[in-house]
Amino acid sequence: MNSVQIRSAERALSVGTWLIVAGAMLYSILTVTPLMAAHTPDKWDWTAPILPLVVDAAVVIVVRLDAVLARLGGHGGRWPIVLRWMTGCMTLALNVAESALRKDLVGVAVHAVAPLLLIVTAETGLAYRRAITAALAALEVEQKAEQAERDRELRERREAEARRVREEREHAESLAREQREHEARLAREQAEREEAARRAERAEEQERERAEQVAREQREREREQQERERERLEREAVQRSEAERLEREAAARREESERAERAARERAALLAGGPVKDKLPEDQARRIINAAFAEGVPVRSAAELCGWSIGWVSTRYQELRDTAPESARALEGAAS
Repeated sequence: MNSVQIRSAERALSVGTWLIVAGAMLYSILTVTPLMAAHTPDKWDWTAPILPLVVDAAVVIVVRLDAVLARLGGHGGRWPIVLRWMTGCMTLALNVAESALRKDLVGVAVHAVAPLLLIVTAETGLAYRRAITAALAALEVEQKAEQAERDRELRERREAEARRVREEREHAESLAREQREHEARLAREQAEREEAARRAERAEEQERERAEQVAREQREREREQQERERERLEREAVQRSEAERLEREAAARREESERAERAARERAALLAGGPVKDKLPEDQARRIINAAFAEGVPVRSAAELCGWSIGWVSTRYQELRDTAPESARALEGAAS
């Protein structure tokens, strides 16, 4: 039987014991209460159920603590035995007392069933629990022994496996060492042959490098000479290009200066006529207005120079402002 089955039996014993205890308590209360009421003063009849409750409470304490001690494998000594038998005898006496006083042997037998069953169940349950505890302890000892044996066998197998692996590794290392030594010997011989071939090749390579070095130096000198010549030509081309650019800029500045001088002379000639009394032709008036706008002449003065109205001149000024905002702002500053 395994531990699961033993615990299942222990649970069945506990449930059955408590069912018997509960039934015996209920039966005892119902049986003893009328007896206590008959032998108690009338004004104290309400205390009749107290005695059976006290006795049954002692039974519950005994059963419960015996179960705990049995489960733990302990023993409470003589007093738990005295209390157990005393409560059992008190319960038996109280249950059969009324029938015994009436000399009703059948009633005595009937009312003795529950207390006797409670007493025997308490003793039997205690014995069962002690036996179950001993069985569990023995089972645990057996399981620990089996586990120790399995651990020992596993440890031995692991040690044997480790020893076998170590021997195989040592054998493989020995073979590998011999193989490495053989390969090293072959490698040394091959290295010696290769070293001799490399020395010969190195001598040939050095001779070839010397010849190539001489050729490279010759080519480098030629390349440097060509590079210097190309740089000289580039500098000359840059200098010529810069001179041409400077000449073009100077010609452009001279042309711009001449154009500005001509425009200034034309504007001065147009503005030199002074105020007129009659309207000038529109084409001539427009030229005068353009010159006055460029020179920053106020609108009123421009109107006097061309003979046209201030409104017409203001309109032309506005057109010129729209096409030349910078000049318009300069004119506005001069007019203010």
